Amino acid sequence: MTIAIDKLSDPVVRRLVTAINGHDRDAFVELLTADATMADDGSDRDLNEWIDREIFSSGGRMDVQRESDGGRRLVARFRNDTWGEMNTVWRFEVVDGKVKRFETGQA
Repeated sequence: MTIAIDKLSDPVVRRLVTAINGHDRDAFVELLTADATMADDGSDRDLNEWIDREIFSSGGRMDVQRESDGGRRLVARFRNDTWGEMNTVWRFEVVDGKVKRFETGQA
């Protein structure tokens, strides 16, 4: 069962998922701290390169299935034009209303 984006508990994560699904890179980047970092499948990646390749230039879309940790941990069906659709886990560290770090990987 998919959770409607407007029902996600954490407002920052909710806006981030909205930016992903709306293909709004500017809104996504605005939600990150200046020193934000990320990891994919346990390996740190270049954040800007990764979001361009995996989300914004490849039609990324997230359908959230479950949330926990106050909305800062999501299980989602993620799809993009490169890899197709897969079950993923996302964890967000939010500081002062911005995402400082996120980690994702296959569930």
